[in-house]
Amino acid sequence: MLETGLIVFHLLLAIGMIGLILLQHGKGADAGAAFGSGASATVFGARGSSNFLSRTTGILAALFFATSVALATFAMQAGRESGQIESVMEQPKAAAPETDMPVVSDEPAASSDMPAAGEQPAAPSDVPTAPAQ
Repeated sequence: MLETGLIVFHLLLAIGMIGLILLQHGKGADAGAAFGSGASATVFGARGSSNFLSRTTGILAALFFATSVALATFAMQAGRESGQIESVMEQPKAAAPETDMPVVSDEPAASSDMPAAGEQPAAPSDVPTAPAQ
């Protein structure tokens, strides 16, 4: 029950942080205030909303971090109780699965059928050649 409540609180913090971050002005938005864009008539006063929004965002971020650590702790305890962590730690590393794929090497093939660099390939013997005119 406590874990479910913590998850719900964690999601509400995430949604709140997203909303507050989207409400904040960018760095370029302050250029208009220098030319008298009416910053004194805002809801948050003449200083603007930057202090209130940034402080609230910081508080929500700290709470979000704390709930993340708490949820990770709950997940670790649940894994220990079910024995999943120990079973994963004790498993031997699996060998590579065998496949029907051919093995590819980086070495060039040593075939006599391949012409050397700059040579013309030999015509296959079973293909008839065109008669000379």
